[in-house]
Order: sequence, then C-alpha cells, then structure tokens
Amino acid sequence: MALKKYDDLNDMQIDALREIGNIGSGNAATSLADMLSKPVDIGVPKIEILDYDDVVKSLGGPEQLLVGILLSLTGDVQGMMMFLLQKDFVKMLVENLIGEPFDEEKGLDEMSLSAIQEVGNIMAASYVNAIASMTGLDINISVPSLSVDMAGAILSTPAIYYANISDKIIFIQDEFNQTNKENEVTSHILLIPEVDSLQKIMECLGLGESFT
Repeated sequence: MALKKYDDLNDMQIDALREIGNIGSGNAATSLADMLSKPVDIGVPKIEILDYDDVVKSLGGPEQLLVGILLSLTGDVQGMMMFLLQKDFVKMLVENLIGEPFDEEKGLDEMSLSAIQEVGNIMAASYVNAIASMTGLDINISVPSLSVDMAGAILSTPAIYYANISDKIIFIQDEFNQTNKENEVTSHILLIPEVDSLQKIMECLGLGESFT
C-alpha cells in the first residue's frame, strides 16, 4: 500500500528515517567542524514525526525568536528543509566565523546573516547527501532563504504549503558540543518531503509497503 500521509509510516520506516537522520547529523557535525576549524562532537540526535503544534512547543513556543533557513528539495525528491537556530547557536556561529563578540542588542548584520546562510546551505547538503547515498536518488537543494522571526511565524510557511498534504513533519534535534557541556548548542531540522517522495525513498530502501 502506498503512503498517503505521514501517519501511514510503520515502525521499520520510521527507524529508516532515524538512520538517515543519524548519518546526516554526523555529516553535519563534520561539516561544522570544518567551517569552524575546531573539533565538534554531536550527541545522539532526537528524531520524531510531529505535528506543527508540537514542533512549535518543542521550539519554546510560538513567540520564541529563531533564525530560520529554508531550502527547497527538487529532483527525485520534492519538498523542503528548514534549519531553525536559537540564540546560543547563532552566537556560537557568529563569534567563530566572524571573529567578533555577538551583540544581542545590535542583532545580526549583513555579514553575519550571509555566514549563517552559508552554514545552513552546507549543513542541509549533509542531510541530503545522506538520503542520496542510502537511496541512490538524485536530490538538489535550492539557494537558501533566511528569516529572523518568531517560531509561530516561521513555521507558518511549511504549514500553509503542506496544508493539503500532511500535518506532520520529520523533526530532528541535534546537540553540538565544541569542548564541554557548557558550550553545547542545539539546532533543529525540519525535513518535509512530499508524500510521493517519501514513498519513493522507502521503496529505494526496500521498505515500500505501509502497514496501517
């Protein structure tokens, strides 16, 4: 039976998504270490399939200020990815990449925004490459678009776009650590393939049947 919605995913298919997330997160940690020229460790990623309201709650509520980086997926897989970065992650990136203290009152200047956008692009490629290497599918990502807004507003984009497709998304939480727990920062990735593309991924993994 073909997938018609995210709720149709069975336990084996969800485990496959977790494995993709694990590999993607490991690749992302390597890419981040290369960008920062510093060792970066990563904890075991937390990967869930959640509805939009639960995602907003997990991010700290609708008024939580975030940096959102949105990328479209094209090719054999259609959909979108979104990176959501909270203040501690943004602070770490700016101070390491720009080499200046992060001024919360001043906010992000053009150079900082450009650097964060490039980080999002490189880390998104880490997850896309994980899917491509496991499935053999050809997947492209768009030029990233960046916004600084509250969680509720940022999440409205995928919620509206996928209103008639699914009310669930793949939610990945990564914890990166440079040297110790005091320097631990968290990023969140929303992976939202269209249902037909999700079915294609499962078929390539030999898990095309859905048992509901």
